Amino acid sequence: DNERQLLVLSTDHGKVKIWQIAGMIARRIVPYVEEGEVIEKGERMGMIRFGSKVKVEFAEDVEFFVEKGQKVKAGKTSLGEWNE
Repeated sequence: DNERQLLVLSTDHGKVKIWQIAGMIARRIVPYVEEGEVIEKGERMGMIRFGSKVKVEFAEDVEFFVEKGQKVKAGKTSLGEWNE
């Protein structure tokens, strides 16, 4: 089974769930944050050695700038913004 790590962020718009999923070759997730730690926008939360995939689930309405399955670059690609 592939290694997985779930990060849950509490925001003003509800919870955001982020799963880091290591691939068959990588199988190694390196977390940069600990439970209860406060992080800022743009801060690194972890790394998957040799890459793999990340699943993101938003609690509220979001206007997405990307399509499902589209390749994105961490820290570079904006996924979307909250609908006000």
